[in-house]
Amino acid sequence: MSLQSKVMDAMKVAMKAKDSQALESLRAVKSAILLAQTESGAKAELTEAEELKLLQKLVKQRKDSAAIFTEQGRDDLAAPELAQAEIISQFLPEQMSEEEIGKVVDEIIAQTGASSMKDMGKVMGMANGKLAGKADGSTIAKLVKAKLS
Repeated sequence: MSLQSKVMDAMKVAMKAKDSQALESLRAVKSAILLAQTESGAKAELTEAEELKLLQKLVKQRKDSAAIFTEQGRDDLAAPELAQAEIISQFLPEQMSEEEIGKVVDEIIAQTGASSMKDMGKVMGMANGKLAGKADGSTIAKLVKAKLS
């Protein structure tokens, strides 16, 4: 089942439950999917990797907005953003813990023979490919920096 059909099913459930917060979040996902499809041309189906990237982007946008609102003392605006991020996150695979990410990063460093910060790009490229959708890029970068420095 494609992401688009999962989102449509969830939208139907949200409409029946009259859950406006979930409905707003799901409509944003549907809109982003449609935009990505039209950008790739002729209503082409998105690959799973593209879907994951899209969902991660939407979650990150919501969390960044919530952080800014909280920083400015606007918790009333931050709460809905965090709720939307949580709803969108349901469509992402389960996120790995820092310990699990660290083990994968260690394996990649051993494979590539990386020894200094000069090799960070090589390690990050492989790590992002291997951990796509399962880990946040900033967490991966933080662990790679710590292990290479």
